[in-house]
Amino acid sequence: MNTRSWLFFLVKSVILGVVVASVLLVLIPDLRNNQPLSLSWFNQTPRLSAPMSFSAAINRAAPAVVNIYSTSYDTRPLLYRRQPVERTSLGSGVIMTRSGHILTCYHVIQNAERISVILQDGRVMEAQLVGQDPYTDLAVLKVSDENLPVMPQSEDPDTRVGDLVLAIGNPYNLGQTITQGIVSATGRAGLSNYVSSANYADFIQMDAVLNEGNSGGALVDSNGTLIGINNANFKTLDSQRRIKDVAGIFFAVPYALAKRVMDDIIAHGRVIRGYLGISGNEIIDQPGILVTGVDPLGPAAQAGIRVNDVILKIEGKPIESAFKTLDLVAETQPGEELSFELVRDNQKLQVAVRITELASS
Repeated sequence: MNTRSWLFFLVKSVILGVVVASVLLVLIPDLRNNQPLSLSWFNQTPRLSAPMSFSAAINRAAPAVVNIYSTSYDTRPLLYRRQPVERTSLGSGVIMTRSGHILTCYHVIQNAERISVILQDGRVMEAQLVGQDPYTDLAVLKVSDENLPVMPQSEDPDTRVGDLVLAIGNPYNLGQTITQGIVSATGRAGLSNYVSSANYADFIQMDAVLNEGNSGGALVDSNGTLIGINNANFKTLDSQRRIKDVAGIFFAVPYALAKRVMDDIIAHGRVIRGYLGISGNEIIDQPGILVTGVDPLGPAAQAGIRVNDVILKIEGKPIESAFKTLDLVAETQPGEELSFELVRDNQKLQVAVRITELASS
């Protein structure tokens, strides 16, 4: 090997050694502190990533979820006199405003003579009923206190099927409890929606478990933002025609609907809905709604709409669905007039209907 080749080999080796040493110093911090390299270093367990947690979301939302205890009195026969019996119903509620308005379920406070609210921080206070809406099973309460926590809210939560959700409430009076699930179906949020044993199509359906006491609590997304008011679990009949709960199917009133109901109750003491006075079905493969029933005292009958008429347009806009038609009517102020285009005996007619207010149930 000549001198030139030997020098080239030496320089190359030095450069390689410096590179390797630099890499080792970067990868093994102990070497930079003059710590000897132990063989145990090669057997170190890989560092685990932080566990998934929704504690931040719960910390945002949970303080605004309250326990509700409503007291009512029944009288039952006891020998030759009637003995009053005190009954306490358990539920949950959500603080929606700084001024102390609380959303809960109507069935939680129905017929209550006294309503008590307990905050997460231990404060206990009496609540006053502002108003209720049996159609959506919602009620608004009011408490008076300072520094009340308010539930995080968004004008458009954009709840989608597959979203992870967290239900916050007080099941069986165990104290505030969190359950987790995903959204399995969503509906609309118009004022024509209502709760009944046969109609959950317009609500948020999810599998976050709800038990007695969860009603009126908060359904929040993974950021802790309110998306619904927990309401009920699905029920069906067994072979003996007895009502039974169905596991894994639970419902919540969507935020947009709950907020609109609350705003109406605060402003007017009730929810104002327009009323048309018909029942109808969508027609398969054909636009329009077939009128199947007409309230003889309702505004539709007074305007001349009859059974078997087919409604094609309202205010010049084609009918998209029966649900959207009901929403349009429900959101029309009583006293306003709507123009209906319909077909009767193969003839098109224009009918003007003056909408009235839907009576409270």
